[in-house]
Amino acid sequence: MKSTAPQDSRPNPLLSAIGRITDLFAYPLRTSHYVELVNPLWTTHQLQARVVKVWDETRDARTITLKPGLNWRGHRGGQHVRVGIPVGGMHYTRTYTISSAPERSDGCFTITVKVVDGGRISRHLVRNLKVGDYLPIGLPQGDFYLPDAQPVKPLFITAGSGITPAMSMLHSLIAQERLPDSVHIHYAPHEFDVIFGKEIATLTQEHSRYRFNPVFTRELGEEQRQKRHFSEAQLNELCPDWRQRECYACGPQEMLAAIETLWEREGLSRRLHVERFRAAFSSVPADAVGGQVKFSRGGVTATADSATSLLRVAEDAGLNPAHGCRMGICHACDTTLLAGCVRDLRTGQVVNETGTIVQPCICAAAGDCELDL
Repeated sequence: MKSTAPQDSRPNPLLSAIGRITDLFAYPLRTSHYVELVNPLWTTHQLQARVVKVWDETRDARTITLKPGLNWRGHRGGQHVRVGIPVGGMHYTRTYTISSAPERSDGCFTITVKVVDGGRISRHLVRNLKVGDYLPIGLPQGDFYLPDAQPVKPLFITAGSGITPAMSMLHSLIAQERLPDSVHIHYAPHEFDVIFGKEIATLTQEHSRYRFNPVFTRELGEEQRQKRHFSEAQLNELCPDWRQRECYACGPQEMLAAIETLWEREGLSRRLHVERFRAAFSSVPADAVGGQVKFSRGGVTATADSATSLLRVAEDAGLNPAHGCRMGICHACDTTLLAGCVRDLRTGQVVNETGTIVQPCICAAAGDCELDL
């Protein structure tokens, strides 16, 4: 049986020592910044991935195959990864579930992105991303995965792009030749909206222990549509033994809330595992004149005015964040906005979208905010 444990990503001590020495000659940058000019996948200051394949799953969903660079380690089926996306001169960060099994032999992994209403970033990935592009990525994260031991009978309840972690788990179980009796209930507007539709058809033909129950919510009249959304009666019909199964659910908030309510009422909350995806926005204070800045990794909170750069605020608070030019050119200080609002000191533009990559050297607080520093 193949192992799903992440690969050892500890750096080579000798290479680390050589890197520290060569970095002295590259100050204020690092040697890795110059290596990036040759091959972005060889960098060590920022993990990157190259797009090697894209294909459309449905009219509004695309699977993207990524070849990660140095320092990547294997994931577990169901985990997610943070992906950086440059759009319109701004850098954004989004989290996507890895949709492929960790047992792939080519060193690549896939993410599957569905366009969301008003989602500029998801639309860019689905419509504009092309083979050969590079994207900064993080390491796999999340605890939404199956146990290492022989799993109990799983019940997957998914909707829309929430199907991606379930497919990663299923492919991993199949690769390890330990697929148990599995039931999968999936909600989609129409049959042609089912992501991985052809793949699922093949799975059901080749593996009798996998039962796929699709529910199409918009293929009936208005009165019937209400009956096509998650309910206890429907669950009893599609999976009568659901109380004896370990449930893994991923989808819209309304569906997850209904599932959590039912499992809690039945005293089965410990057998329910839920994964959520939600983009967060902060309200922009009308009288933004600075505020409290929380540096999450440094564990420090500092008071900032509306004119001092967040890099300077961090340094004055005793932190030493990575930086280079201090004028918004090199992006060495880039970090993620976790909450609140910041203002670009050059343009006056206020950024209030959680997950956006911001430059502390040229941004100031526009109210209370939190940075991943």
